[in-house]
Formats: sequence, structure tokens, C-alpha cells
Amino acid sequence: MKTPLRSILVLSFFISLAATNFSFAQPAQKLSLPEAVNRGLKNYQSILAKRNYINASAALVKNTKNEYLPNVIGSIQQNYGTVNGQFGPLAPAGIAGPSSAGPAYFTQSWNASFGASYVINTNWEFFTFGRLASKIKLSETQVRRDSADLAQEEFIQSIKISSAYLNLLASQRLVLNAEANLNRTSFIQQVVLARTKSGLNAGVDSSIANAQVSAARLTLIGARDYEQQLNNQLAQLMNDDPAVVFVLDSTFLSVIPTQLNSVADPAQNPQIRYFQARIDQSNEAASYLKKSVMPGLNLFGIYQARASGFDYNYTPAFPDRYTKNYIDGINPKRSNYVGGLALAWNIISIAKVKEQVTAQKFITKAYQDEYDLVSTQLKAQLVLADQRIVNSLQSYREVPVQYKAASDAYLQKTVLYKNGLTNIVDVQQALYALNKAETDLSIAYINVWQALLLKSASSGDFDLFLNQAGK
Repeated sequence: MKTPLRSILVLSFFISLAATNFSFAQPAQKLSLPEAVNRGLKNYQSILAKRNYINASAALVKNTKNEYLPNVIGSIQQNYGTVNGQFGPLAPAGIAGPSSAGPAYFTQSWNASFGASYVINTNWEFFTFGRLASKIKLSETQVRRDSADLAQEEFIQSIKISSAYLNLLASQRLVLNAEANLNRTSFIQQVVLARTKSGLNAGVDSSIANAQVSAARLTLIGARDYEQQLNNQLAQLMNDDPAVVFVLDSTFLSVIPTQLNSVADPAQNPQIRYFQARIDQSNEAASYLKKSVMPGLNLFGIYQARASGFDYNYTPAFPDRYTKNYIDGINPKRSNYVGGLALAWNIISIAKVKEQVTAQKFITKAYQDEYDLVSTQLKAQLVLADQRIVNSLQSYREVPVQYKAASDAYLQKTVLYKNGLTNIVDVQQALYALNKAETDLSIAYINVWQALLLKSASSGDFDLFLNQAGK
């Protein structure tokens, strides 16, 4: 019974292992850094949203310009009703009433007929003393602000994608280092077990070797978990499939950038330009508010034709002088026209707008404070970027020395241990030193690129980074 049971357990193990490998199987995709940036700028939702904001602002500019066009209103009205008149004052008070006109009878008359009105009304505010021009400028500053906002979003997104790309590349190399470290610890474990079984070493050495192998496996699991997190983060920044495993450009692990100084004007940083665009828009809004109280010159013209089923001599003395015929009732019989020039000005609007202008000035001051804050932060960040470049270059030059020494020490300790000339603790320390040296060597190149990316973000010169990253 032992043999069938053992066969079933082994078969179950392999089936489980195959299912696990299948579940973790993910499509791989080669991805260069410039391609990652382009895909992110093309697909990321916040960038798409800001492009639509620009389109909306551009449409509003056209709408504002169209306000200069005259208003032309055409009206055709056909109705049926009575025309009783009565002497007395009347004024509109928010409720519309009939506009019937007719003679005043001694008593109520219910005579009714058809009537019609045909009107063309034209009004053109052809001169606004700068009010409309200021409104157009305000709408144009909104376009510039939205454009600056899009440029800032694209710039920040490019920096985020580049940083995520380099972090993922470093994590992939750390996974390889963890695998190499596991292979070394497994090799030492085999040596220890062989010497322990032959009685050349104490049994405690095998326990230490087993613990070292277990620690190496845990490190590898952690490294793979971190790699998967960064892979997912990069996919999100590109709005891509998070199940795809990206195969990145390993050139960043073997070369460093040759140009580390930017010639760009920090004032042209997309983040600075966005905050400046907010200030410009607020200033223009205050200017428009000041001009909104200006009067307007209007040219107007009205043509009206009226029709009625009541004759001109319909009076209480001749109450039968009307017709119920529909065609006769809507056929125009009288026409009028009027044209003129009008100057309209709401004098009280000066008091109403005054506090709005004051509030807008405070908003401008707030925008200026935020501009100063961002400018100060970017200047400090630029200094930090230069310091990081210096430090990363020093590390880049130093880590090969560390790696060679650690590699030689590891080789020496393993040879001595095989020959019984040293203990397992010395081998363990050499192994740790070699693993650390490999890690430092892997990220030394990436640190230089990350420092350059920080400088690009601070100076606003992303081409300084991308032009060298794309080679």
C-alpha cells in the first residue's frame, strides 16, 4: 500500500507545481524608456482629460468672439381671442398677460377672431468700450492656462514613468542577484553537508548552511514581490495591461550619462510656467471685471406686420365688423418699422463690481505666493540634484573596487573551508559581503541616471535625460 500512496502524492505534487507555473505565466514585452514615456503620454487618463479641457476652452474663445455678432430674432405668432379694452394703469410684475387691444364696451363682449404678428428684431452692440475685447482676452488666457496645465502634466508624467522604469530595472537586477546568492548558498550547503557526513565538520555547520539557504530564498521571494509591484506601477502609469511583464533596456546597468549639465532656463520649467499662467489669467480676470461696467452702443431695427380679423371700424356702434375666417384673420394688414441708436449703461454696476475686483486681486496674490513656493522648492531641488550627481558618481567609481575585493574574499573563504582551514562563519560573512557588493554594483549605474532625472525634473529640461536615455 505504501507504493501506490507514494505515487499518488508525487503525482499530486507535479500537478500542483504545473498549475502554479501556469498561473504565474505572464506575457513578456520588450519596452524601451522612450517608448514607455510615449505610451504614457498617449494613453494616461489625466492627460487625455486635460486635452479635452483645452478643446473646451478653445471652443469658449470662439463663442466669446461670436458675441460681437448682432442678434436677429424672427417671430411668427398666430392666435385667436377677444379684443376687449378698458381704461386703467397696468405694469408688468413678473407675470405675462395678453396684449389684446380694442374698443371699450359698456359690457363684456365675447366676440373673437383670428389675429397674427410677424416680427423681425435686430440688435447689434457694435461698440463696448473695450468690454468685449477684454472678455476675449480673458478666454484666451484660459486656453493658455489649460495648455500650460497639460504641459505640466505631461512633464510630471514623463518624470514619473522614467523613475518607475529605472526602479523596475533595478528591481529586476536585484532579483537576479538574489537568485545568484541562492545558488551560492545552495552550493555552500552541499559542501557543508558533504563534509559533515564525512565527519570533517561539526553538525552545527549544516544547520547554519540550511538557515543561510532559507534566508536566501526569503530574500528572493521579497525581491520578486517588489519587482511585481514596480511592474504593476509602471503599467498603471502607461495605462497598460498590468499582467504584462516588461523586459527593459539593460543598457542603463552598464553605462552612465555623459552630459550632466542643463542649459535650459529654470523659468521655463513647465511647472513654473503653469503657475505663471494662473497669475496671468487672474490679472486678466481683474481687468475684465473693471471693464464690465462700461456702457454699450447698440444699433437696433424692428419690422412688424400685424393681422387681425377685426376691422378698423370695429366699435361698440358696429359690433359686427369682424370675421371668424382664419385666412382673413392672419393676412397682414398693417406694418411698422423702427430703427435707432441706443446707449445702455447700468450705473449701479460700478458698486456691484468693486468688491469682485478686490477679491480677484487677493486671488492673484495667492497665486503669486504659490508661484514663489514652487520656484523655491525647484531651486532647492536643483541644488540637491547636483549633490546627488556628485555622490552617485563617487559611488559608481568605488563599487567596482568593493565588488572585486568581496568576490576575491568569497573565493578565498570557500577554498579554505573546503580544505578545513576556516569556519562556516567566515564563509557566511564573505557571502554576505559579496551579495551586498553585487547589489551596490547593480544600483550604482541606476543611481547616476536617477540623479540626472532629478536634475531634469528640477530644471524643466527633460530632453537632458531622454536624449541620453534613448541612445
